Amino acid sequence: MTGDESVYELPPAPLRPAGHGVRLREWTVQDSAAMVALFDDPDIARFTPLRSPFDLEAAHDYLAKAFDHRAEGRRVQLAITVDGRTPLGEVVLFPNPDAPREAELGYTVGPAHRGRGLAARAVRVLAEYALRELAVRRVILRIEPENAPSNAVARAAGFVVAPDPPLHREIRGRPVTLLTWERYPQDEAPRG
Repeated sequence: MTGDESVYELPPAPLRPAGHGVRLREWTVQDSAAMVALFDDPDIARFTPLRSPFDLEAAHDYLAKAFDHRAEGRRVQLAITVDGRTPLGEVVLFPNPDAPREAELGYTVGPAHRGRGLAARAVRVLAEYALRELAVRRVILRIEPENAPSNAVARAAGFVVAPDPPLHREIRGRPVTLLTWERYPQDEAPRG
């Protein structure tokens, strides 16, 4: 492989990027109850692969998998906070399995905290981190066209719809189509 094709390494813990009025931090076992309040929501169940209902058992399972993925260098799952403590949502960073020099992000915000721009700010912080510190070629989001709030987050975080073909997947037995949104380093954005 050439240097351009090699897979980047995810940063070691703890990762705490901040900016745009949010502070991201690693999840802890003490966050289990807060996760239930954030993730047990019909919209999250509809548009994400998170377990539903999302109860305390689901939170414990989710955290165990998150810690395993982190230890294996497969993904970084961060709580979205404004104070560095209280989780309001989550943003996730992982390598795109189809393109080794790309990072993919996922995100969600608890229902009580929506409408404050938290997701867009958290996505912006983590995308900027990946582009700058991990030197990825491109950061992507994959979103269902019908998910208007997530499409708005993508636009607000500086992403544009990519020319990539739509992806067809299945979430909880439901077929979904996902569009790819992209963001490049400012000096490498493709020209129209």
